[in-house]
Amino acid sequence: MSKRDYYKVLDVARTATEAEIKKSYRRLAMKFHPDRNPNDAEAEEKFKECKEAYEVLTDAQKRAIYDQHGHDGLAARGGGGGFSASDAFSDIFGDVFGDIFGGGRRGGRQQVFRGADLRYDLELDLEQAVFGHSSDIEFTTLAECEPCQGSGAAPGSKPVTCDTCNGAGQVRMQQGFFAVQQTCPRCKGRGQIISQPCDSCLGQGRLRKKKSLNIKVPQGVDNGDRIRLTGEGEAGRNGGPPGDLYVEIRVKEHPIFERDGSHLSCEVPVSFVTASLGGAIDVPTLGGNVELKVPGETQSGRVFRLKEKGVKPVRGGATGDLFCRVVVETPVNLSDHQKELLRAFDASLQDSRRSHSPRESTWLDGVKRFFDIGS
Repeated sequence: MSKRDYYKVLDVARTATEAEIKKSYRRLAMKFHPDRNPNDAEAEEKFKECKEAYEVLTDAQKRAIYDQHGHDGLAARGGGGGFSASDAFSDIFGDVFGDIFGGGRRGGRQQVFRGADLRYDLELDLEQAVFGHSSDIEFTTLAECEPCQGSGAAPGSKPVTCDTCNGAGQVRMQQGFFAVQQTCPRCKGRGQIISQPCDSCLGQGRLRKKKSLNIKVPQGVDNGDRIRLTGEGEAGRNGGPPGDLYVEIRVKEHPIFERDGSHLSCEVPVSFVTASLGGAIDVPTLGGNVELKVPGETQSGRVFRLKEKGVKPVRGGATGDLFCRVVVETPVNLSDHQKELLRAFDASLQDSRRSHSPRESTWLDGVKRFFDIGS
């Protein structure tokens, strides 16, 4: 099977710099790494293919041979074109992922470190959480320094491998029978020495900058839900991959509705007359008002269920319901005439109060039995 062009494998131009080749390789290696694609033979082959192309194009001598003679030129000189699967799996941990998996680079190569994850609290109205929302956010992060492309060295210069730790970032100290491994005192764990620091980042390779993003919040999110934005965290060090940004949802209290998962609830004030005689009232929902028919003799506290007037869950499933709890309102600010009418109405019930007020009568019977037992 013929080999693909190494530049096409890494998706870079033939004029690409070493930094551009490394950046593209890190992205593709992350994408096709076997840990992210278990039991995927095609991804494993692409992972190996990327590694092979990277080893050739980041070696100046091999790249020159390849540019002039292609794959045949490398094969004739015994360069490129082959490596074992075990080499690919072991080297990628130090070469790309660094201390993500607890390993530094071996044999004179600098350590790389994944950038830190960030968290952003996004506050939403209930309506925005239920129906989805597009929100612009701004936060501060450590971004890769553009002038030095994250190397920390001034443009035109390059970091050199630390000769104390040979690029490992750590040194081994022998104390009698014991060997202690500690951070290299010369390069402070970087594995490299920067003789000419970049003026912009002062040799750090990263700068603190404000970053703006547009967040697409899916419909149905709730308090505590998190949206993960891969690669939007802090930039890695020494060419390491960036961290992620986690947007945590905070839903503000609503003046009318309370939410419980996919269901909503609210209190609905009903007049004394409507509760007694029945009638239709307008009830608010997140999709607009709907008519609720209240039957006669409705008591305060009765709950009516409006199907599918709740929330469509973000993770799928049926739309929830809206539960309306009736609260019968006692008339206020009555005129003398209205008070008199109520007294007359109450008097008309005296002879048959038990049939008109069953709950009151049951309660009074219970009170009477309580005091009879106590005596």
